[in-house]
Amino acid sequence: MRKFWIIPAWAVVLLLAVSHARSAPAAPTVPPTLGGCPVLPANNIWNVPIDNLPVAANSPAYINTIGATRHVHADFGSGLWDGGPIGIPFVVVSQTQPLVDIHWTAYGDESDPGPYPVPTTAPIEGGPSSDGDRHVLVVRQGECKLYELYRAFPNNGSWDADSGAVYTLTLNGPLRPDGWTSADAAGLPILPGLVRYDEVAAGEINHAIRFTVPQTRRAYVWPARHFASSQTGSQYPPMGQRFRLKASFVIDNSFSPHAQVILRALKKYGMILADNGSAWYISGAPDERWDNDVLHELDVVVGSDFEAVDVSSLMVDPNSGQVLTDFTLSAAPAARTIEPGGSTSYQLSTAALGYWSGPVTVTASSPSPSVTIGLSGSIVNVPGSLTLIVTDTHPIGSPAIWYSIPITATGSGVAHVVNAGLLVGGVRVYLPLVRKN
Repeated sequence: MRKFWIIPAWAVVLLLAVSHARSAPAAPTVPPTLGGCPVLPANNIWNVPIDNLPVAANSPAYINTIGATRHVHADFGSGLWDGGPIGIPFVVVSQTQPLVDIHWTAYGDESDPGPYPVPTTAPIEGGPSSDGDRHVLVVRQGECKLYELYRAFPNNGSWDADSGAVYTLTLNGPLRPDGWTSADAAGLPILPGLVRYDEVAAGEINHAIRFTVPQTRRAYVWPARHFASSQTGSQYPPMGQRFRLKASFVIDNSFSPHAQVILRALKKYGMILADNGSAWYISGAPDERWDNDVLHELDVVVGSDFEAVDVSSLMVDPNSGQVLTDFTLSAAPAARTIEPGGSTSYQLSTAALGYWSGPVTVTASSPSPSVTIGLSGSIVNVPGSLTLIVTDTHPIGSPAIWYSIPITATGSGVAHVVNAGLLVGGVRVYLPLVRKN
């Protein structure tokens, strides 16, 4: 017959209880900056890696709809195309930049009211004579606010624009009101998704990249807030859908260093679908330092090299761009029994909950001078595991006693505690309450 141990009722309660202690999650990395301002917080959905998140269920259909054999194109560069600079420009202005009136010409009911600190000479996407989207992006230093306009035209010191949006770059939200557009079709900010020369030259893009596709669905997913389509089929990607370059794509020395930086970002941070346009066109800011031949190295990447990503596990609040930054801690088994003077072990495991970067430190406290404990290590990566070894020094024949061993894992301002149960000695009965070592 199988033999099991009985323990007092109060010990059963302790055995089943798992306690957690948490502090506010800390920002995972240093956010991208511009003009002394963060381009949204480090724990914003634009700024966190998604290379370990699950593939979205509709990924194959999305890829085929956008174009599995269609090539990536860097929609930015140096020089002129069709008479205007290549890409979406921006300007950084001082806190003393005068405010001017904005006259809405199409979507004023979904625009943030003016005035905006937009200089008369602010660069316009496509140039002053453009008949395209004519985006105007302005970062105002000091207050660290981003002002964005769509279809903007200067008008005797003020500006006419179809729509506009204002973002506080130090905050994760609130996002645009649900259903509102912005200067972009998806209701998202544009600047956080632009590839900028300075960050590529520095060796890392640490944010997602804006991109376009020809056909989208009449739907949007977090963090997008607006759709721009009448298509309802599930094969069409919704606005806000995240994509990434597959891990299997080889980034080697056949690519120039700057192209490698962009490709690594497409793997680690991916892209966010923000507007209707050409297939697999990634957005960046014009800069005379770009080497257009290097940017054309990206042309070898095709749609089938990408996969759609499910980022829903990162969402804290649908009205905020903040991501869940946390981990879990567990002990297996939850409790053990040993004879007086015996020894046993527990497997301690950590796993990411949302987004987590870096290791955590694990410590355990002895509940009694008669119980010694040791860890196979004190630093563990997430996900990862280590072993807790417990040795009892009570003399053989000692009466049964129950212990609760507190185990703490801490990292980046977050702490979790679990209690591992230990029964030393006991009475043998036929009740499957505690696993015997």
